[in-house]
Amino acid sequence: MNTHSAKQKKYSGGYLMILVLVFGAIFFTIISSFTVFIVTQSRLIAQRVELETAGQIAEAGLNYYKWYLAHYPNDVTNGTGLPGPYVGVYNDPEGGPIGEYSLSIASTTYCGDVASIRVTSVGSTYAMPNIKRTMTARYTKPTVADYAFILNSNVWAGADRIVNGPYHSNGGIRFDGTNNGSVTSGQTTWTCDSGFGCSPTGNRNGVFTTTGNPNTALFDFPASNIDFNGITVDLSQMKTRAQNNGGLYIPPAGGTNAGYRITFNSNNTVTVRRVTSTISHRGNATGAPGDWVDERNIINNSTLVNTYVIPASCPLIYVEDKVWLEGTVASRVAIAAASDTATDPSMILQGNITYTSATGSALLAIAEQDVLIGVNVPEDMYINGIFIAKNGKYGRNLYCGTGVTGSCSGNNLPTAFLSSAALNSENFNGTIVSNGRVGTQWTNGSGFANRFNTYDRNLVTNPPPLIPSTSDDYEFSDWQDAN
Repeated sequence: MNTHSAKQKKYSGGYLMILVLVFGAIFFTIISSFTVFIVTQSRLIAQRVELETAGQIAEAGLNYYKWYLAHYPNDVTNGTGLPGPYVGVYNDPEGGPIGEYSLSIASTTYCGDVASIRVTSVGSTYAMPNIKRTMTARYTKPTVADYAFILNSNVWAGADRIVNGPYHSNGGIRFDGTNNGSVTSGQTTWTCDSGFGCSPTGNRNGVFTTTGNPNTALFDFPASNIDFNGITVDLSQMKTRAQNNGGLYIPPAGGTNAGYRITFNSNNTVTVRRVTSTISHRGNATGAPGDWVDERNIINNSTLVNTYVIPASCPLIYVEDKVWLEGTVASRVAIAAASDTATDPSMILQGNITYTSATGSALLAIAEQDVLIGVNVPEDMYINGIFIAKNGKYGRNLYCGTGVTGSCSGNNLPTAFLSSAALNSENFNGTIVSNGRVGTQWTNGSGFANRFNTYDRNLVTNPPPLIPSTSDDYEFSDWQDAN
């Protein structure tokens, strides 16, 4: 046997063994890594499945409490009368109990009235209880803030009017302006006469136009009527809350005094002045030649009563008299002008009503009778808030003076106020709720030449206290997934 050949075979076998060991190690490493990858991915998929299931359980907790509120409104303790969290078991119809949700509930309350309810739901499964999913929702009732206008009578929106947001009337609507939202009427047809620019008088569709300005695709009639009596606030209840729940109650001015001038201040205070004398002037609420009357909506003198801090727990001001309103609103606040007497007080918008913050400020202003824009107001007026004329109307009466055409038959404003008859623009941000016909412009030039109305989305998600609801059913106003 050749010694050299034997050694060569021996060396070859050694190399082969080394190669087998090297490639075996590589193969083992690959297989091990692949196995670890598969196991890791399998665990990750299982965790994701459980996380998704936990999310569904958390969402089930939110839906449960929405159902609960439909049966037990304003109950934020899940029927226990005790603080949470409140744990509920989630049952799979096929697999039985598979997890649970834990609910934490908080409410925003003004004057003892629940404004909104926030529910945080944490869901988990029994298979992987350490994997949790958190979801939060705010529940509120639908309110008047969902609309730019809610009206209870026939109305004519002129060609100059620009409305951003839903516009609804239980009566008929002639809409000649520009709409960037729905225009809905509770009527199939209605009788339009000369007071609405129709000649001859005749039947019209629930919503119709005589211009090319509106988006008629957003006209809808007949739509469901809104229960106007149902959405207006119980003023006697507001009075009780102002007196007994920490709000501000302003009694009748008394004697020959005409009411109160209320001024909101940017430091979250309100200044109250007693109006001691007014200036007589002529005004017309309908435009008919025989409807001129003496008004006293111009303040001549007033005396300081006090400056009050608006209470945080009950930001409600109840004035048992006529109110002249103006100023800068720094928080969420409600004000009412009402009385237990036979005379229903009105509210006169005396000047600009603005906000210090687009999200932190909100105003609800209610008058038992009319909400009227006054005589001596800015040329370009800015108004923010929700304004409700419970038994009367929102608007500006017809006044005669500079810039007004046609004969005024001796009904001009006093000399010092002649230039206030015709003004440039009304810039309204919020909601108008009016029992009677609205109007801030007259065909003879009186009122505002330009009018812009925009509904305020912030009032939907962050409403002022005691805002009237349009339904008793709670809805999600916002929803968040913390994961």
